[in-house]
Amino acid sequence: MKKILLIAAAFIAACVILVASLNLYIVCNSSKYILNEPDLGEDRYDCILVLGAGIRADGTPSDMLRDRLDTAIGLYRLGYSNVLLLSGDCSGADYDEVSVMKNYCLANGVSEEDIACDNEGFSTFESICNTWGADIFERIIIVTQEYHLSRAIYIARGLDLDAVGVSADRNTYMGQTYRDLRETFARTKDFFQTVNRQMMRIK
Repeated sequence: MKKILLIAAAFIAACVILVASLNLYIVCNSSKYILNEPDLGEDRYDCILVLGAGIRADGTPSDMLRDRLDTAIGLYRLGYSNVLLLSGDCSGADYDEVSVMKNYCLANGVSEEDIACDNEGFSTFESICNTWGADIFERIIIVTQEYHLSRAIYIARGLDLDAVGVSADRNTYMGQTYRDLRETFARTKDFFQTVNRQMMRIK
């Protein structure tokens, strides 16, 4: 029994070290690509990618999603790109993140012809893969909260997109401790998904 417990403890310790190491790798490798708006300089990008988040029952964006949209609209107005790419979960008639995002952008003065929609952004990984797979966006700005940016940038640059990120942290959000914990495991998962997608491309 003692031997089994030692093996189990060693396995758990190895998993913790692996998860911690991969998270540190992703955060460190992505940090230089997380920019403040002034750091973008005079560069222009193919699109500003807004990653979806929760929506309310009344058809309005959650606080986090509203802040992402406001940040992206601000960058759009400053001329960093003339395309807003809205990617989110449209899994049913009663849940359509992208329509809510699009309506919010239209209500805030974005031209409809400058809005592109990805209705199959069911996860961060899928949103980035869909952007890469479109073959028309190579230089992108990703807009989401900072805790989420490292993973999104890691995936994008792993797929050879020239990606930078701008944080949409305009408020303090309830439940952030849970999101930070979830992100730890999501980074680990998406590290392996990105490596797998890279290997598939090589084949």
